[in-house]
Amino acid sequence: MTTDSNQPADGDVPSALIAQAEAAIYGNIEDNDQSKHERRHSRNQEDAAGSSTNAPPSSSAHRPSYLGIPDTESHYETTEPPPAYGNKHNEIELSQDGFDTQAKVSDDGQINININQKTRKLSDLLIPALRNQLLLNAQEDAHPLPPGYIPPALGGLPGQTPPPQLNVVIHVVDSRGDVQPFDALGKTLKSTYGHRVRLATHPTFKGFVEENGLEFFSIGGDPSELMAFMVKNPGLMPGIESLKSGDVGKRRKGMEEIVLGCWRSCIEAGDGLGPAPNKSGSQLSLGLESGINMDTNPSDRPFVADAIIANPPSFAQIHIAEKLGIPLHMMFTMPWSPTQSFPHPLANIQSSNADVNMTNFISYALVEMMTWQGLGDVINRFRERALGLDPISLIWAPGMLSRLRVPYTYCWSPALIPKPKDWGKHISISGFYFLSLASSYTPEPDLAAFLADGPPPVYIGFGSIVVDDPNAMTTLIFEAVKKTGVRALVSKGWGGLGGDALDVPEGVFMLGNVPHDWLFQHVSCVVHHGGAGTTAAGIATGKPTVVVPFFGDQPFWGAMTARAGAGPLHIPYKQLTADKLTAAITDALKPETLAKAQELGARIKEEKGTEEGGKSFHDHLDVDNMRCSLAPHRVAVWRVKRTQTRLSALAANVLASENLISFADLKLYRPKEYETDDGP
Repeated sequence: MTTDSNQPADGDVPSALIAQAEAAIYGNIEDNDQSKHERRHSRNQEDAAGSSTNAPPSSSAHRPSYLGIPDTESHYETTEPPPAYGNKHNEIELSQDGFDTQAKVSDDGQINININQKTRKLSDLLIPALRNQLLLNAQEDAHPLPPGYIPPALGGLPGQTPPPQLNVVIHVVDSRGDVQPFDALGKTLKSTYGHRVRLATHPTFKGFVEENGLEFFSIGGDPSELMAFMVKNPGLMPGIESLKSGDVGKRRKGMEEIVLGCWRSCIEAGDGLGPAPNKSGSQLSLGLESGINMDTNPSDRPFVADAIIANPPSFAQIHIAEKLGIPLHMMFTMPWSPTQSFPHPLANIQSSNADVNMTNFISYALVEMMTWQGLGDVINRFRERALGLDPISLIWAPGMLSRLRVPYTYCWSPALIPKPKDWGKHISISGFYFLSLASSYTPEPDLAAFLADGPPPVYIGFGSIVVDDPNAMTTLIFEAVKKTGVRALVSKGWGGLGGDALDVPEGVFMLGNVPHDWLFQHVSCVVHHGGAGTTAAGIATGKPTVVVPFFGDQPFWGAMTARAGAGPLHIPYKQLTADKLTAAITDALKPETLAKAQELGARIKEEKGTEEGGKSFHDHLDVDNMRCSLAPHRVAVWRVKRTQTRLSALAANVLASENLISFADLKLYRPKEYETDDGP
């Protein structure tokens, strides 16, 4: 097989797996190679700053050349599958003296992992390192992060210096259930901390974002198409039928659109809809050009991100942070950081004769390798053509965020999943991010009448999931409701449940869009797909939960809910029958299940997840390093060459207008550097 400098040869991969695992373990050891840092810092300064002038020249009105993509749609129209690590697509087989490891995608898209340890070599190598990580974390806990700024509204002491107002962009790829928590976080960052917040996500969520008072930017992509694709391919990688049908080419092309949209969201004014602005080159508009009306619609003002918050499926985040030299904070609804406590949520450990803690830990490296096998060429093309960065070796790309100690905040309840002991202080669990919609909602008269007409019904809905045969699914639900003898609210959702061809039986009400935080107060139990947001809403109201997972993290949340005793074991969508759904609803309505759910809900109500998420973001910012030296309440965007003097856009403009400095004396200021091209 032909390889290039970025494609690992077959014999190199086992060593790479070990190196990635070690890198994640020892990721908290700081790189003290100052000369390497300065070399990268200087190179990136020159790349980002360009010439001393600030006004970018013009180019094509359709698509700017600084995005690095030619003005044609044909350059990516390919049905070829992604390059493989070895001779087979959708499979990784690692063999080294003493052990064999396999990660293989089955026909339905699940990732099956098998580890065969023939000797103690792998255990002898990794287990001491894993134990050492626990000791390192214990030492870290003895020296916690310095306290960040806490606003008086959240109990902070008076007299604290607040952070400068930042341009914060939040990248979210996925369904509405994934966008909604970040709406809540964005509102906190804006109203409590005073930041300018832009939520960059799919265009279908524009109205939802803006009605919550945040700026919206379109990164493209159609989440309904994504949901339909994921239902057919429930694991991380597509099955063979999707490869044959061409769905994979469409999905990869869609991902390229999304990563480009994420980049644009960090440097452009507007909402990202329609043609890109008439710019070219790698220089950025910092709001200093003459003639800009700063009183226009906030979203039309110039925007360059000072910090990025992102969920992992957005994929572009670390690369853009490297390009701009700005802080990155990852936030997610499911575990993405290697741990010994449980396997990666997208991994199915079929067999392993290795230590269970080691198996769990290695599963994260294997899943990341599968991710890079599927999208590595897309990401590296984005780095080279759009960002002007070097490609990343596919050997060292997996585990990169762990190695770089990028902060993570996981927005689930510690009452449901406590923080694993092997997660360092750069990883925190905040609690769920809840967006309160109940207070502003008034039900339609027919819904209010149905709720008042009998005992609390069972809620059944699958949110954004798009099923192949909505009528068959609806018929199955109706049959289960009849057998159980309960009343039911059935949500139509994107899947179109309850088609016009079906008669709705007595005791069933077909729902449109109703806020879960209001609705779930009026039901007896909830049956849903196991999305993180719906799971959170259900257990927060103390309702027993039945999970019918389709893909992604949904089986994980089903397992966690069952482990907490707040519901029965989950039923995979492809195994769902009317009898199984009937039995699950019956189990959920048992008094002992209800008691557990109410106990868990009471604990979650005491948490303040969104506030904790905002605090966590600021705890990991080196805020003082981002301040203007002359006006500390403003964020620095320039640095005077050969000094450590940092200047805001306003300060630089004032000094230049008084002829005290020249813009030729300035470089774009980069408060955070990332060494993405370094292996462990």
